[in-house]
Amino acid sequence: MTLHRRTFLSLTAAAAGSAMAPGFARAQAYPGKPVRIIVGFAPGSSSDILSRLIGQRLQERLGQPFIVENRGGAGGNLATEAVANAAPDGYTLLNTGTWDAINATLYKKLSYSFIRDIAPVASIARGPLVFLVHPSFPAKTVPEFIAYAKANPGKVNFGSSGNGSTIHMASELFKAMAGVDLVHVPYKGSPLAQNDLLSGQIQMLFSTTPSAVGHIRSGSLRALAVTTAARAASLPDIPPMADFVPGYEASILTGFGATKGTPADVIEKLNAEVNAALADPAIKAKVVELGNEPVAMSAAGFSQLIGSEVDKWAKVIKTAGIEQL
Repeated sequence: MTLHRRTFLSLTAAAAGSAMAPGFARAQAYPGKPVRIIVGFAPGSSSDILSRLIGQRLQERLGQPFIVENRGGAGGNLATEAVANAAPDGYTLLNTGTWDAINATLYKKLSYSFIRDIAPVASIARGPLVFLVHPSFPAKTVPEFIAYAKANPGKVNFGSSGNGSTIHMASELFKAMAGVDLVHVPYKGSPLAQNDLLSGQIQMLFSTTPSAVGHIRSGSLRALAVTTAARAASLPDIPPMADFVPGYEASILTGFGATKGTPADVIEKLNAEVNAALADPAIKAKVVELGNEPVAMSAAGFSQLIGSEVDKWAKVIKTAGIEQL
């Protein structure tokens, strides 16, 4: 087991051990005032929509407002920093996920440690990316793409939403696992990258599902694979990348975290309520509609999963030689 995963699991175990009778009474009283959910991305983003969706259900079940506060900037780091420095009382939650796992290694001068300062609370969903090419590209399957790229090293361009973004990392992981030489073209946001894919300026892109579905259905872009380990409910006809590149998985994990030191009984109460929300058929349907797969698990399970994500992306950053920010 790696250092990151051991650290997360030890923090979780220590917190669980503190949940005694006084904790039960505290959990019963929680929440006694409004709760903030800090989101590191703009209103209307997938993270924002999922946070509002689950926050509304928590508000209905727990009787206090769960207010989403958007603090965009630095790839989500501003939001994570705010929660890392908040009071550890369960009244400031973080919309966390794959971006934080990447940033833990990508940024070398953060004022906080994601591993040390954020306690995992509950998972919400995994969102698959879609491996897209322009319709004029000769490859119609992943094996054909890999064969073409190997025959034409350094001649296939792929776009991303910026250096160190999840889309960039998914592409670098594919390069490493498939053994192909591709050229990275970073953009200031995925919409700009997708526009250049549509016009044929670049040849491939790993895209979020919601922005890709319309183009796939119209035939303006060709989907070769999804990045989840299994087929995605939102694109059931598209095979998973792992069918062609064994072991490949690069979806966007989303969940809630809290400030380290938040009482274990409060974390467990929040975890149970988030899982109850995800069990609701209407919530499940909405999550799938947004291009995600619901993921419900214990706080300890989410801790282990986040720890494994940190380790995975640290290896990709090192293997790809990506410069730390």
